[in-house]
Amino acid sequence: MNSKQRVLAALNGEEPDRVPIDVWYTPEMLDKMSDHIGADELGYPDEEYSPEPVHLFFGNDLLRTTVGPAASYYLSDEDYYEDEWGIGWRQIDYGQGTYTEPYRHPLKEITDPNDFEIPDFSNDERYNDVRYLVEEFGDTHAVVGEISCTIFELSWYLRGFDVVLSDFYRNKDFLHGYFNRLKEWALTAGTKLVEAGVDIIFMGDDVGSQDNMMIDPETFREFLKPVYAELFSTFKDLNPDVKVAFHTDGNVIDVIPDYLEIGLDILNPIQPQSLDPKLVREKFGDRLTMWGSIDNQYTMPFGSVDEVKAEVRSRLENVAPGGRLILGPSHNVQPNTPVENMLAFYDTVKEEGRYPISVPA
Repeated sequence: MNSKQRVLAALNGEEPDRVPIDVWYTPEMLDKMSDHIGADELGYPDEEYSPEPVHLFFGNDLLRTTVGPAASYYLSDEDYYEDEWGIGWRQIDYGQGTYTEPYRHPLKEITDPNDFEIPDFSNDERYNDVRYLVEEFGDTHAVVGEISCTIFELSWYLRGFDVVLSDFYRNKDFLHGYFNRLKEWALTAGTKLVEAGVDIIFMGDDVGSQDNMMIDPETFREFLKPVYAELFSTFKDLNPDVKVAFHTDGNVIDVIPDYLEIGLDILNPIQPQSLDPKLVREKFGDRLTMWGSIDNQYTMPFGSVDEVKAEVRSRLENVAPGGRLILGPSHNVQPNTPVENMLAFYDTVKEEGRYPISVPA
């Protein structure tokens, strides 16, 4: 099987030749892996929209392109920068690398939920990269069109986290109107991506924390679920074969049935210190594909090679049978992660993740 066939089989609840792989890296860790393989000398495509050589070299089965607010992360090397929404971002140095975070919220004071401009996502030039991926790799890889930070995260990037949390309880009419206004960009961008031929449309808003949800399930159902339902149905109406994926960190076990009810196919990243992958499989495995699930808080950065192999084997044994698994670390691999741990991950999946699964004792 090639990567696309492998992924589509897994998404349809079939067992492909092996478990599909998908890995995300911070810029610093990507450089580290590129240096390890001598990426500049490997002869991979070197065009403006080409996939990272590391992903091709190690056999990433998914190729992802991002449109919208999530593209504002790492958008500039400047200490402070502003994106097209007017959100102010800053670089935070944590010793081994940097991350970027929103710090200035341009809509903090608005009282009319329609009193702001949304960037133009109908411009075809925004989608040159996805058209390139579909044309050049669409026959061999599963192409993912990402519009993460879709509603909730974008809302507080623009307005402030504390302000939006207050809006849920003290400014309900405003918030319903505000979310419906923000929905417009996602409808436009997602439609463009689906029409371009992506296999997976990938949305996301972190609504889970380490142990519980940031907002209670009933609040989620009142404010966010109807907006997501419209997005999911719109994209599936455009192409019934497209799969809908959603990213949320943390413990969201209480609302997984809600996501499934409105048409979710894939949940990412299944953060294992918050959401037990075996439990998720047992409860929802006949309907839900899990994407991620390898611990990125301890195992990948701080565990031994043997611990990495043991965790991969646990997923192969408890989650992989029957398909519906795309295996990878449960978010961007951090720069303090040993290269040896990444090699152990890739090698174990490729050697022991072949169907039928038979995990060594």
